[in-house]
Amino acid sequence: MNKIKVGILGVTGMVGQSYVKLLQNHPWFDVVDFAASSNSAGKMYSKVVSKKWLMDGEIPKKYLNFIIRDIHNFEDIPNDVKLFFSALDLKNKESTRNFEFSYAKKGYALVSNSSANRWTDDVPMIIPEINPHHTEIIFSQQQIRKLPSTGFVTVKPNCSIQSYLIGLFSLQKSGYPLKDVQVTTLQALSGAGAKGITNPEWHKNIIPFIKGEEEKTEQEPLKILGKIQSGKIKKSNIFNISATCIRVPVIHGHSAVVQINFESNIPSKEEIIKIWNTFKPDVYEFNLPSAPKKTIIYRKESDRPQVKADVNNQNGMAITFGRLKNDKFFDYKIIGLSHNTIRGAAGGAILTAELLVKKGFIKYG
Repeated sequence: MNKIKVGILGVTGMVGQSYVKLLQNHPWFDVVDFAASSNSAGKMYSKVVSKKWLMDGEIPKKYLNFIIRDIHNFEDIPNDVKLFFSALDLKNKESTRNFEFSYAKKGYALVSNSSANRWTDDVPMIIPEINPHHTEIIFSQQQIRKLPSTGFVTVKPNCSIQSYLIGLFSLQKSGYPLKDVQVTTLQALSGAGAKGITNPEWHKNIIPFIKGEEEKTEQEPLKILGKIQSGKIKKSNIFNISATCIRVPVIHGHSAVVQINFESNIPSKEEIIKIWNTFKPDVYEFNLPSAPKKTIIYRKESDRPQVKADVNNQNGMAITFGRLKNDKFFDYKIIGLSHNTIRGAAGGAILTAELLVKKGFIKYG
């Protein structure tokens, strides 16, 4: 079967580069379009990014001579492109929201890493292992906005919640409702893009504030766990979340210290670890190419998970937990870890796009 032709918007930035690396040998998707701002338009990709390539390894040879298209130039989009991955944020949220829907109005599916449309109530914010059913709101989005049958916008959530939310969801799903969650995230420099990695003020330093991050960490899980009602996603009040988000001097890997209280039925530590070790989300039935064989990994060692040892588990798509213990003020305390630029950014978006293909929203041919 022929591959689905796709494009990357914002291809020169860090997340865009991650897409380039992850999609180079994808079994379903064939990248045929690179797009960026007018500053890069008309230039060869290798010339633009050669001195600011931030991924491990070299720029994939197949893309060296790609000519970058201006993101606002629709006329030069190659024929048969059906899907765009967007790693763009324009000058403000409203501009980005409108920009993303301008592609949907042209009949393109768009999976975005931007936060601009995360709280648009007819745009699904997807973690495939948790809320694949939220894709159904795409029908309402298309109908209300009068979009073509092939055009829509979906988003992936903030990278900071990836390191723990799937684990909490698995406990909820297993009959252990949560009441309170307190989380402290220790977020890698790459979460701020190239400026995070290259900023000397952030090296060998800890920054105890990340603008907007705590609000996202507290609120986005409630939309992901919410329900579709009357063509909108209503956020859940299933449990309370309090977050503190800190930038730490590692390149890749968001860690999280998570303290949890259950409503009433408190599982044993052995039961929690069993739930995580046997977690098989519904999305497994689709055999998605980017899905980890094991979504949750629990390490019993007292000094794990560690960024160097665990961030690349399952090609960077697994969530690794460790140090599950009783807490003085909460029922349990846990340490979580995820790869912020793979699971938390480009890899998570690619997994969402694969889900959309399997559910029929993006078609071959």
